[in-house]
This record gives sequence, structure tokens and C-alpha cells, in this order.
Amino acid sequence: MNASIPTTRVLCAALILAAAGLSACDNKAKQAKPGQALASVNGAEITVLQLNEELQRAGIGPSQQEAASKQLLQALIDRQLLQGEAAREKLERDPKVMQSIERAKALIVAQEYLRKRIGNLPRPTAAEVEDYFNKNPQFFSQRKQFQMNELVIATTDMTPALKVAADSAKSLEEVAAWMDAQKVRFARAQLTRSTADLSPEMSTQLLRMPKGQLFIVKENERTLLISITEIREAPVPLEVASQQIEQFLVNKRTKESAAAELTRLRASAKIEYLNKSMAADAKAVTGAAAAPASGLGAPAAPAAAAKAALERGVAGLK
Repeated sequence: MNASIPTTRVLCAALILAAAGLSACDNKAKQAKPGQALASVNGAEITVLQLNEELQRAGIGPSQQEAASKQLLQALIDRQLLQGEAAREKLERDPKVMQSIERAKALIVAQEYLRKRIGNLPRPTAAEVEDYFNKNPQFFSQRKQFQMNELVIATTDMTPALKVAADSAKSLEEVAAWMDAQKVRFARAQLTRSTADLSPEMSTQLLRMPKGQLFIVKENERTLLISITEIREAPVPLEVASQQIEQFLVNKRTKESAAAELTRLRASAKIEYLNKSMAADAKAVTGAAAAPASGLGAPAAPAAAAKAALERGVAGLK
């Protein structure tokens, strides 16, 4: 459930993610007449239509509209000031700016096409939500939470001597004492993850580890020395999880429909790679188009970087 969308297909990912959020703002606030001007900046009017667009994009509810409208109007004024100065300097003729504008236009038009094609998919039924709940107990009824302590060091400080010290240490505190004695700089941190945050494979590994087990995760320029301090039961009932499951299923269904539409369009199109070295194999194309929805996390989703660090693998399980 924790797969990520391949970066080699940025446009496809952008379109699919955009389509997944098409139904995010169901409760639109009452709008004033679109032609009404709210402010004038050096002769350029800012209208209610523009403000309504910003309110909808921000997902502002009716109860927050009055305060948010004032703030967003100031943001529109700032934008107009910057746009006016950019026009005076003729920045719209800059090749990079022109390319960015064309890219934005292409994305907007493509997203609108997907919105019309798949924007009104039926929402999951209560039975479908309950079925997903029952088939994934590790996320809900049997959800477990891991409490972990970690020491964070620069990867360049992860020397063979430190690795030997970590392998022979009986606790994370012994490693910290060794690093203090060797004047190795480190930072302490605490980490909380659950079986809903991690892949089944990673969760299984962590559940098998005894309390205090030390493992090492290398993450680019930093290395994490981690030990589990506690594993506790943290079940989530259907009543609490139903809304989250419903939204997950909506996103999954939307992404699958978008992938199916892209597959259909590719099948009927004539696509020729003028640079043969850039041609993707069929497996890569299929995998990118059919990338599954992101994992169904716990109610409070973990920080992406920390989650990715664990998911990249345990480098030194003792």
C-alpha cells in the first residue's frame, strides 16, 4: 500500500494526482456576481471571480470565508503588483518563462479533459468500505504502533569502528556513550510509526525484532541508528476509519480510471521515438500508468522523509 508514483512519468503522475483531488471541494461557498471588482492595482481590476477561484482552490469553508477572503485579496494584490513589474520588464518573452507558461497551459487542459472523463465516478458504498476494513486488519483492527529512539549522524561518520561498536553494543545508549568518547557528533530523536504507515514487509521485520534491537538505516548524507523501545496495540474501529478508507478508495478508483484512459489513448495513438535511446519498454510504460494509490496511512500521516528512510531498508539488522 506504500508504493510511490515513478518519477520518470512526471506528467502522468501530475495528471493522476490532479484528477484524484477533483472532488476535494464539494462544499463551495456562495459566490457573488463574478464581474464585481474588489480592488484596482495601477488600473488593473481584481474581481470577485478571481477571489472565488482562490477560495475554491484553497478549500475554504463558509464559516471561514470572511477572514480568508481578506487575506486572499491581499495575496491577489501582491500577485498583481509582481505581475505588473514583470510585464514592464517584458519577462513574458523570456524563453524559460514562455516554456513554463506553455507547460502550465498543457497541464490545465489535460487535467480538464480527465475531469470531464472521470470526474463523476461513483463513491464507494458502505459495504465496500467495510470490506476493505476487514481485509486489511494490519491497518485497523490489528494495528500496532512502534515507539523508536534514534541517533542521527553524518554518513561520513559511520566508520568501520562505529559499526563494530554498534554491533557489540547492548543498547542505543552504549552507542551514544561511545560516540561521546570519540567526539562523534550526533543528534537524538524519537520516532513513532505504525503498521498502517509502513509496508507489510517492513512491519513484519519490525514485529520480529526484540525490544532494544539496534538497526541502522543509511539515508544519503545522514545515517540513523534506531532501536525499538515499545510496540503497543493501537486498533482503529471502523467508525473512525471509514472516512479515511472512503477517500483512499476514491483516490484509488480515480487513479485507476485515469491510468485506463491513458492506456486507451496510447493504444490508439501513433507514438514514435525520434531518439531511440529514450524509448521505454512496455513494462515501464504499463507500470507508470497503473501506479497504485499511495498507502493508506494512519490518521496522522508520518513525515515523508522519515518514512522513506525506513522503507529504503534496514542496512544492519543484528
